[in-house]
Amino acid sequence: MDLSFLEGRTSLLATDLPQFAEWLGVLASVIEVLAVVVMAMGILRFVAGFVKAEAAGAARGPRLDSARRDLGRYILSGLEVLIVSDIIHTAVSMQLGDLVFLGLLVVIRSAISYFLGREIEAIGRQERGE
Repeated sequence: MDLSFLEGRTSLLATDLPQFAEWLGVLASVIEVLAVVVMAMGILRFVAGFVKAEAAGAARGPRLDSARRDLGRYILSGLEVLIVSDIIHTAVSMQLGDLVFLGLLVVIRSAISYFLGREIEAIGRQERGE
């Protein structure tokens, strides 16, 4: 199957303003690192919360739920930051293949965000006794 039509043309930004395009690429990479840092902070906080929950003995359920809810929030935040990076990469490349890839990433990340958000809400309701 010939997918050469997805390659598109060279971005005008890359052709006319190569230094600016390179700067935007670096910015997108920095944003990706920031997203990983946000998610790594979330996992570190989750591990700390998990250890505290296990040490709590009988009261570990609510504490573990709270740690899970916080982890979900960090993951959601990291995914939103990653979407920003993907948008910048796509704007710089201006390739149809990149645009299709961006669309798929946004759909997948939006679905993950939706279901994580629902889980976070369910944990919150459970904590409040609703």
